[in-house]
Amino acid sequence: MIPIAERMRPMDLDHYIGQEHLVGENAALRRSILANSIPSIILWGPPGVGKTTLAGIIARQLKRPFYVLSAVSSGVKDVREVIEKAARYATEIKEVPGSPILFIDEIHRFSKSQQDSLLAAVEKGLVTLIGATTENPSFEVISPLLSRSQVYVLKELSKDDLLRILNQVMKQDIIFSKKKIELKETESLFRLSGGDARKLLNLFELVVSSFAENDDILITNSIVQEIAQEKTALYDKGGEQHYDIISAFIKSMRGSDPNAAVYWLARMIRGGEDPLFIARRMVILASEDIGNANPTALVIANACFEACQKIGSPESRIILSQTAIYLASSAKSNASYMAIEEALALVDKTGDLAVPLNIRNAPTKLMKELGYGHGYDYDHSKEGNFAGQEFLPKEISGSKLYEPGHNARENELRVFLSSLWKDKYKY
Repeated sequence: MIPIAERMRPMDLDHYIGQEHLVGENAALRRSILANSIPSIILWGPPGVGKTTLAGIIARQLKRPFYVLSAVSSGVKDVREVIEKAARYATEIKEVPGSPILFIDEIHRFSKSQQDSLLAAVEKGLVTLIGATTENPSFEVISPLLSRSQVYVLKELSKDDLLRILNQVMKQDIIFSKKKIELKETESLFRLSGGDARKLLNLFELVVSSFAENDDILITNSIVQEIAQEKTALYDKGGEQHYDIISAFIKSMRGSDPNAAVYWLARMIRGGEDPLFIARRMVILASEDIGNANPTALVIANACFEACQKIGSPESRIILSQTAIYLASSAKSNASYMAIEEALALVDKTGDLAVPLNIRNAPTKLMKELGYGHGYDYDHSKEGNFAGQEFLPKEISGSKLYEPGHNARENELRVFLSSLWKDKYKY
C-alpha cells in the first residue's frame, strides 16, 4: 500500500498547506509560478515542510517535464543523462515555454564536481534547477550555482498547519476518510514529529493501524506515546531529537561541561549524524561563545572541520571529541557576537551614514581635490603606532560597540584599549 504521506501529497497550490510567505495570496513565489517565470531556485528549510511537494506542484503548474534526482544516490553520470534529455527536449519535443525542471533532493550532499556538472546546463537554460536542502546553501552550494539561483527559505510548520494536514487526511484520504477517527489530543503527535509533516503522517498512520478494523478510533497523547515508544527510532536525524540533541551539545560546551559535551556527541555519532554538521556547529560556537577569550578555539574548530572533510567516518569521531572537549574546557566570551549585534542594530537605526572624508580612499586626482583622504593620520608614523583619530561617522561618534568580556585574554585587551582611548571610550 502507498504510504499516507505519499497518497496525500498535494497536487496544486490550493491544497498546499504552510509557507504562506512564499505561496500565499500575492506572495512572491506564487506570483512567479502563476506567471510561468520561475528561475532556478533553492528551497532551504527543515525536513518535512513541503520542499519536494512544492517542486512537484511547480512542474505541474508550468506543465514542464520534471526530472528528479536524489543527491544521496545520484552521480555525475545521472546528471549528464538528465541534461541530455533536456537538450533533446529543447530541440525536438518542446511544446510549452520554459525549460524542463530538474529537482535535486538534498542538493547539499552533491560534491563540488557534481554541482559543477550542473552549472553549464543552468547557465544555458537547458534546465531550471530546483534544489532542496536542509543545510545553509551558503555553505553547501557552490558560489557560481548559488549566484544563478533564487533562494527561498521554508519555515517550520506551525501547529495549526499540522492540524490542518491531519484534518485534510481524515476527510479526504481514500482509506482514512472511511474510518471513525476522533483526534482528542495532538500534543504527542506534534512533539514526536518535530514539525515534520512526513513524520507526522507516518506516525498518525502507525497509530491508526494499531486499532482493529472496525474499532472507533480515539487518539490521545498516551496512546500515541505508547505506540511511538514501541515503533520509532531513538534518534532521527531529521526530527525533534536531532534539534534537541544538537542543542544539548552546544549548551554543554557553552556551559564548560566536557563530560556532557562528549556524551551528546556520542549520541549523535551513534545516531548516524553527519560529522560535518557537528563540526560546523563547533566552528560557530568557537567564535560566538569563546571569541577573543581564546582566539585559538576558532583555529582548532576550523581545523576539525577540514580534517573531518578529509577523513570521514568513523575516524572523524576522534577529532570531533578532541575539539568538543577543548571548546568545552576553554574560557568563554560572547563579546564579539554581542558587538556585531549592537553594530547591526545601530546600522538599522541610523542608515547609510557617509564615510568621513579623511578616511576615504583617494585613487584619483579628482577625489583628492574633493578632499578624500585629506587629514588622515597614518598611525604607524606616530608614537606607539597610534594617532587617536576619529573613524566613526560624526553622527554616531563615541558609540562603543565592543565591551571586552571578563576573562584573562580580554582583560588584557581592556587594559590596552583603555590606555589608547581613555578620552574617547570607557572600557
